[in-house]
Amino acid sequence: MTFPETEIRGVRPTRRRSAWRAQAPVVAVVAVGGALGAVARYALALAWPTPAGGFPWATFWTNVSGCAAMGVLMVLVTEVWAAHRLLRPFFGTGVLGGFTTFSTYAVDIRGLVGAGRPGVGFAYLAVTLLAALAAVWLASAAARRVLTGRRR
Repeated sequence: MTFPETEIRGVRPTRRRSAWRAQAPVVAVVAVGGALGAVARYALALAWPTPAGGFPWATFWTNVSGCAAMGVLMVLVTEVWAAHRLLRPFFGTGVLGGFTTFSTYAVDIRGLVGAGRPGVGFAYLAVTLLAALAAVWLASAAARRVLTGRRR
């Protein structure tokens, strides 16, 4: 297969190069958004440190609020706006992916169990999952009702 617009210069683009060029803006906005989200998460952890063996409230509320924000974002970009193709990767994957921290959640569980608090660790494991799922569902339902006037 030839590409007439590039034969003039004597260059034949490969599929790999054209695929990368199509995805480069997505990778860039995810990276920038991820950096912003991670900085916000780190600032929250510094402002609300977890004492040794204590319940990791900062991580808990970071994950729950991030999941709620994701619920609202998905309603906005799928039902309210005709969103730019880079908006969802920037905010969803980037900012909110960098803000939420389920890897720290796993480390926190391990720390609680290691500190001799397996009951608290198990409760944290279960409550975070349930609260995060409920936050997505409730926030998306509320956003849908407020922004579109529809119930689902």
